[in-house]
Amino acid sequence: MLVTGVDIVEISRIRKIAEQYGVRFFRRIFTERELAYCRSRAPQLATRFAAKEAVMKAMGTGTHGVRWRDIEVVREAGMAPAIQLHSTAMARGKRIGLGHLAISLSHSKQYAVAYVVGESEHGNLVPSP
Repeated sequence: MLVTGVDIVEISRIRKIAEQYGVRFFRRIFTERELAYCRSRAPQLATRFAAKEAVMKAMGTGTHGVRWRDIEVVREAGMAPAIQLHSTAMARGKRIGLGHLAISLSHSKQYAVAYVVGESEHGNLVPSP
């Protein structure tokens, strides 16, 4: 069964939150690799924020049930972005039989968007015992 998630974020919102909360916000949401890649650039941070929310939607948890930093957007030189799940997100993925997740990221001057598609044995619902 396919699972999907999509999210759109206003880049100015991420910029304002970053200005208001700074490092505290960054460390709560993003991994060290994500922060190194983004180098405090609001469009890149916003696309990763949208990606994390899109993954949460695809997994059926919304913003509760998995930690932000347990969903990581990785990007190797010359490669498309990919999702790596850790800890709580990995456990949720196993519970729903989640296979590979594919992600597409984009941003304009004002908005960042992320779209996730995955395959799961149980959709995005945890099966009954």
